[in-house]
Amino acid sequence: MTKQRLLFVGPPGAGKGTQAQQLALRHNLLHLSTGDLLRAEVSAATELGLEAAAVMARGELVSDALVLAIVRSRLEQQSASLSRGEPGPSGWLLDGFPRNLAQAEALEALLSDLDQPIDLVVLMELDDDLLMQRLLSRGRADDNAEVIRHRLEVYRQQTAPLIAYYRQRQLLQAVDAEGSIEAIAERIERLLA
Repeated sequence: MTKQRLLFVGPPGAGKGTQAQQLALRHNLLHLSTGDLLRAEVSAATELGLEAAAVMARGELVSDALVLAIVRSRLEQQSASLSRGEPGPSGWLLDGFPRNLAQAEALEALLSDLDQPIDLVVLMELDDDLLMQRLLSRGRADDNAEVIRHRLEVYRQQTAPLIAYYRQRQLLQAVDAEGSIEAIAERIERLLA
């Protein structure tokens, strides 16, 4: 695989998490899911984790700056262990961040600073009716048709500029996220060669 630094974007229910997890395992990539990262920092009671826990305890969203600090910390740890010759993931896959243009610009500055630019942005596309079916079938208490429609609308408002941003930089490749997990994985693999 030539592409080692990946970003997954797409609407809720498109299967980003599932595909990211499997791809990271197949290609020995560090899977950076922002939700998982935050939970890991909080449970490890790191300085950043304690700060995030305090914010979440107040019912607030964790700031972009804090999420970026956690991403930077993980990428620097990975870089340091690779430079020491330790076995471990050679690349990374970001899933769930950035969600908007401001985050994308801040991430680009961070990655430039670390000399680890994004190789590919995978946009997972799926028809709204199928997204609705998938999300409703998960059976989560907070997933009803009205809530899901609102989440998709928010996603589109925030992510449309993000998609244009990465398309303009010629990093964006769309993948049809319909079908079996295996079929979607094959489509993504073809983009990585």
